[in-house]
Amino acid sequence: MLHRYIGDRAFYRRVLGVAVPIMIQNGITNFVSLLDNIMVGQVGTVPMSGVSIVNGLLVVFNLCIFGATSGAGIFTAQFHGSGDSQGVRNTFRFKILVCLLIGVLGCALFLQGGPALIGLYLTGEGDAATASGALDYGLRYLHVMLWGFLPFALTNAYSSTLRETGETLLPMLGGVAAVLVNLVLNYVLIFGHFGAPRMGVEGAAVATVISRYVEFAIVAGWTHSHSLRNPFIVGAFRSFAIPGKLLKSIVIMGMPLLVNEFLWSSGMAFLNQCYSTCGLDVVPAMNISSTLFNLSSVVFLSMGNAVGIIMGQMLGACLPEPEVRDSNRKLITVSVTSGILFGALMALFSGLFPQIYNTTPQVRQLAGQLICLSALMMPVNAYINATYFTLRSGGQTMVTFLFDSCFVWVCCVPLAFCLSRFTPLTILPLYFICQSADLIKCVIGAVMLKQGKWIQNLTV
Repeated sequence: MLHRYIGDRAFYRRVLGVAVPIMIQNGITNFVSLLDNIMVGQVGTVPMSGVSIVNGLLVVFNLCIFGATSGAGIFTAQFHGSGDSQGVRNTFRFKILVCLLIGVLGCALFLQGGPALIGLYLTGEGDAATASGALDYGLRYLHVMLWGFLPFALTNAYSSTLRETGETLLPMLGGVAAVLVNLVLNYVLIFGHFGAPRMGVEGAAVATVISRYVEFAIVAGWTHSHSLRNPFIVGAFRSFAIPGKLLKSIVIMGMPLLVNEFLWSSGMAFLNQCYSTCGLDVVPAMNISSTLFNLSSVVFLSMGNAVGIIMGQMLGACLPEPEVRDSNRKLITVSVTSGILFGALMALFSGLFPQIYNTTPQVRQLAGQLICLSALMMPVNAYINATYFTLRSGGQTMVTFLFDSCFVWVCCVPLAFCLSRFTPLTILPLYFICQSADLIKCVIGAVMLKQGKWIQNLTV
């Protein structure tokens, strides 16, 4: 029985070879984001609220970029598995074009609708001056962050292609360099050290934007200077022509992923808006809780990426179905185990972590309680994440669309809206009930995995 869920050394060497660089990059990124969050939190509760609202909205843009590159990435991994460099080159071109388009549209949306979007999260009970101050801080932060949309989008096009072709180290190094630059500049610009002006939340935004240009320069520069290791980059910009049949396949199979990421992230933003109606203290408390959750979830989220890459390569290589299923089962086991371990650590630090922030005792207590609830659900999230990437690796993008974002909008959003508007529930029972709805997705995911429709080669 153990052999069904535990692999041999060769299996774990392969898994770690793919997953560890992603874990390191994401871990350092989230750790520095945590330090960034703490630094902003030292400025005060109101600035922290404004910045956390904007960052929650920017997640929608970030995940749209992720969804756009992921749709083409399904083909990239399988083209690489079959040794087709021209196929990889065509998918890379698609990523560049669609990322540029999303970047322009994102800037236009936030420039026009920024005040209204931020204001949606400031309707709970509390002081009017606090809400006005959070809106002002949020807009100042947002207007600077818009300058980082373009390098962020292009970096994702390069980094995702490198990972899907087996080069996970360089994106990690680029990400590490970026977060270190971000950390240093945060310290200098937020608090005005070494003769720099004290810029507060705007300093945090400037630091983030500069770090994104640094990461893009490293990732793109290395890719072009190592064309022998990255043959897809040779002639990639001589033409942006993409074979019509491939373009149609990417759009048909990838569009559900893009729409899925948009609907899922906007659904999460809507859920947070529902939570915010329980009071203005909820916004900073949710920010503190989500910051620790993001750091704690690095391993199982990185394992999800590894599942997608390894499964895609195995499917592209036409390996036997029993071998594919066996590897997938063991990969999911690793992911869920990491969710259990890091959920326990998260709960252990639930009382200590909020004390780091310069905020009120009420916000600290509420944040600690929200952290415990998030820790309880982490193994569930780990299973759902691994299942999602498995289904996606075999091109089941419409199924994952129904499984992921449709579930949020059909089940979670109406549930949160009704409970927050028409019942006297406080934030803790409201949050727990809405998060527990994900147990339904676990059952749906298990059924989809067993059916095996995701086991198919898309490159033939």
